[in-house]
Amino acid sequence: MGDSVRDHTPDGAEGKLHGGLRPRHLIMMSLGSAIGAGLFVGSGQGITLAGPAALLAYAIIGLIVVSVMRMLGELAAADPNPGAFSYYVGKALGPGAGFMMGWLWWIQMAIVVAAESLAAAEGLNALIGLLPAWGWALVFMIVFTILNLTGVSNFGELEFWFALIKVAFIVVFLALGAAFLFGWLTEPSPGMDNIGELMPNGVGGVAAALLVIAFAFGGIEIIAVAAAETDDPGRSVTRAIRTIVWRILVFYVGSVLIILLVLPLADERMETGPFVGVLEEAGLPAVAATMGTIIVVALLSALNVNLYGASRMLFSLGARHMAPSVTMRTAGNGVPYVSVLASVVVGFLVVPATYLWGSQVLDRLLQLVGSTLLVTWLAITAAQIVLRRRADRMGTDLPMRMWAYPYLSVATLIALIAIVVLGLTTDTVRDRIISTAILAVVLWVAGLLNHRRLQRASP
Repeated sequence: MGDSVRDHTPDGAEGKLHGGLRPRHLIMMSLGSAIGAGLFVGSGQGITLAGPAALLAYAIIGLIVVSVMRMLGELAAADPNPGAFSYYVGKALGPGAGFMMGWLWWIQMAIVVAAESLAAAEGLNALIGLLPAWGWALVFMIVFTILNLTGVSNFGELEFWFALIKVAFIVVFLALGAAFLFGWLTEPSPGMDNIGELMPNGVGGVAAALLVIAFAFGGIEIIAVAAAETDDPGRSVTRAIRTIVWRILVFYVGSVLIILLVLPLADERMETGPFVGVLEEAGLPAVAATMGTIIVVALLSALNVNLYGASRMLFSLGARHMAPSVTMRTAGNGVPYVSVLASVVVGFLVVPATYLWGSQVLDRLLQLVGSTLLVTWLAITAAQIVLRRRADRMGTDLPMRMWAYPYLSVATLIALIAIVVLGLTTDTVRDRIISTAILAVVLWVAGLLNHRRLQRASP
């Protein structure tokens, strides 16, 4: 079992992270990170592509997510580190791979922070106006930067309530949807009338839906980054993983089932706002009207979590001599303030760039890192297979163990590779996969060169 960055700071480090997150923070953060715009809007896109077979597609991706989370839990419980999967990939596959994974994920998070702030700003501008979208985006960037600088416990508490709002809404939606389908509301139940052909767009439609659905689950890996700042990392991450994975699957599959049964595939609300459509069909327009607010909350929650995750990853890269040592500087409250500020620079540049040149700047940046999620899941799976073999060979006691190792781990790896292959056959996804792959290779080579430089510099 290795030392965490919180417990052990390498020579030359400027500070240490402080424990401040509680198990309830970790659980709600992980649940909340999986419940966002990807579910509220992306679920309708997946259903449109796959038809009723979307249930199967969600079940497949959900099982992959459960498996990846269990593997990540095994790694994080045994060796908590804010570098999380980057740290584990480095241990398993070498410093070049660790460098690549850390920087690729940090670049993605920094870009997504900008994207989430702009999306939330557009949503709030539509709800209340007052400021132009770019103005709201700058307000969000400033406010959440300050909140992330005030201490990890404040961040955890804010994210707990953000996530609780989203989870509560999903529970209410599932309850109201079920009541409508069972005929317990004033509007007549559609029953099974909206279930049509299983795969209206054929196998290709299901394949495309798999990719849309996979990207909707992005963000759940934040649990491993946050684990290093809990008071009892091993026990906290074990409890959180066991608590959240099946709930996430139920929330997603349950929501998709209700949407499928209530809305016809041809309904235009399927792609623009499936949750709103269901609530309107159920005769609950007042509840449906809250959806805009819920989406803004979901986007701000994502901004908050992604900024936190990016800053901790950059701190870890600095601790492993893969980033400038200045990124390890921490304030008295244990916050790596240089890493926080560095992680919002992209957002503060992209927001005015969007005002001046439109969305093309952000769109191109997002395409560059559009498939980072698949790289992350593949890297976690490969690292777990390698490190578990080492642990078993050395007789290491692990607080959490992957189910049916090595069979389920290998099956997950094969399934992820199959999704990548499917993506390469899909026009809308191919460019994203190729762009991300090129960036990953460039970063891997840079990591190898950085490792050689450090070797030459060491006495």
